[in-house]
Amino acid sequence: MTIIEILEFHLFTIGDFTLTIHNLALVVFILLFTWGILGFINRLFQRHWKRDNWETGRSHSLFKIVQYFVWIIAIIACFNALGMGVTWFLAGSAALGLGLGFGLQTFFSDIISGIFLLVEGTIEVDDVIEVDSIVGNVKKISLRATTITTRDDIIIIVPNHKFFTDNVINWSHNEDQTRFSVTVGVAYGSDTTLVKKILLECIAEHPEVLPTPDPIVRFNDFGDSSLDFEVFFWSENIFRIERIQSDIRFLIDQKFRDNAVEIPFPQRDLHIRSGLK
Repeated sequence: MTIIEILEFHLFTIGDFTLTIHNLALVVFILLFTWGILGFINRLFQRHWKRDNWETGRSHSLFKIVQYFVWIIAIIACFNALGMGVTWFLAGSAALGLGLGFGLQTFFSDIISGIFLLVEGTIEVDDVIEVDSIVGNVKKISLRATTITTRDDIIIIVPNHKFFTDNVINWSHNEDQTRFSVTVGVAYGSDTTLVKKILLECIAEHPEVLPTPDPIVRFNDFGDSSLDFEVFFWSENIFRIERIQSDIRFLIDQKFRDNAVEIPFPQRDLHIRSGLK
């Protein structure tokens, strides 16, 4: 048996379609070649990321777009190698159109949303976002869904359409540093100047609080049982900001004790009248 006869050997036939060893080998070659090309492109991108200081999230999105484009070409080439041609894609498109009427709207909405996410770059890998009151760090953006890790190190898969239908906060979209605050109340009669001084000291002592912009202490209100203050500060550690706020509260409590500044608790006067008939 010659090599040509081996390559033209029919593995199976379904209707007008016949799969030969030659077709199968060609498909395997196309897939392996595509895999190698994508590996080369990925290494090329990484080299440019480090050399030209590209943004990691935007670079990842750009590579994803190239990756999907290359795979589409590879799949079309595989169909052609099998002798199916573009008509199979047209038939498939008709089937997908029929499927849209049977509950696949959300799936395709996720796909379109994923394309927009990758192209626009409004949400990128390593961004800290808040969706459905959940704060998470973006780990991966794919066509159908985005993978985020919460502050509790729980992995959540978020369908892409939610980034266009729900309100989403991107904490790291514009600036690397973000303003946060801690509120505290002190007893009436406390030295407000001393309170402001202590709050600024506590902010300055934390290593993950940025020295600039300058922190701000705001005297918010005369509360029912306390003088209400709020101290604002800036930090780059957006993802773990709750831990930083907790550390600052510990410092405030300790320094208030050292300086005899009282943190009050709500009090109510109860008057009891007796002797009524």
